[in-house]
Amino acid sequence: MSHLSQEELVKQWESEQASLRQLMVEEDTEDWQRSPDFTGLERVGGVDLSFVKGDDVNACAQLVVLSYPDLELLYEDSQMVTLTAPYIAGFLAFRETPYLLEALQRLEKTQPNLLPQVVLVDGNGLFHYREFGLACHLGVLSGLPCVGVAKNLLQVQGVTKSQQHQLQIASLQKGGDSFPLTAASGKVLGKALRSSDSSTKPVYVSTGHRISLETALRLTHTCCRYRVPEPIRQAVRSNLDNPQGTKQHLNKETHTLRLPWRRRRVPRFPGFLPPDGCQGQPLDKLHRCLAAAGLPRVSRAAESTIWPPLLTV
Repeated sequence: MSHLSQEELVKQWESEQASLRQLMVEEDTEDWQRSPDFTGLERVGGVDLSFVKGDDVNACAQLVVLSYPDLELLYEDSQMVTLTAPYIAGFLAFRETPYLLEALQRLEKTQPNLLPQVVLVDGNGLFHYREFGLACHLGVLSGLPCVGVAKNLLQVQGVTKSQQHQLQIASLQKGGDSFPLTAASGKVLGKALRSSDSSTKPVYVSTGHRISLETALRLTHTCCRYRVPEPIRQAVRSNLDNPQGTKQHLNKETHTLRLPWRRRRVPRFPGFLPPDGCQGQPLDKLHRCLAAAGLPRVSRAAESTIWPPLLTV
């Protein structure tokens, strides 16, 4: 791609997006999608790609698969990757999709019985400049139903952070309430969803592929314990927990090993089980996890006896 100017690259990507857009399906295609309680849905995936701080080239691509409706971790895959495509607004999918797609393909090759039936993507789907965001791109190339769930509003096609938008957010009274994200053309591109009673800041849901907007909205809400739906929250958290390594993990029922990475911190306090997601974390992360779990913060004086780091290779 380096031999192309940015203008040439944009034209090429616009053409590819337009071609892939023709393959996108905005309707429900699976029986479980038509069930009021999603009967038949057993596995929900979540994907995220997070950059190393201060580095816009090296990133961690993460895939998790959770059981449904219990939302328990079944599979986890992290890979450090080096991005080769430049960042151009509106074309994020060309940077990120190859690595997320590879994660799905690895799973399909090694554990096809754990392939998710739907994937929640940390990003936008139809709610996009050209109505073909990351969730659409990944969905069309993988063939899997995908849902775009963005944490921040993409100001596009006449949808802005206006006073009217803020009033609409304020009108969301409880978890599950939503309002449409309507383009200047009048087309509904997605919906803002208050995902839980405890969170007043919405997430922005849009169709990715092979799922309708209403089904995507219902599914996203059922996957939320907090503001961000659990498949994406788990993927993001795993990226934060594994900033410089490669990891694959399945729960004990699948009998697949976790591959440790170098210089992993582990706790040494006998009998103390930190909250899920806090194992092997430095003290500041431990404090945040304790607070999130409603547990008291340990004192500075007790830190060295409760949580001394042990570096292992």
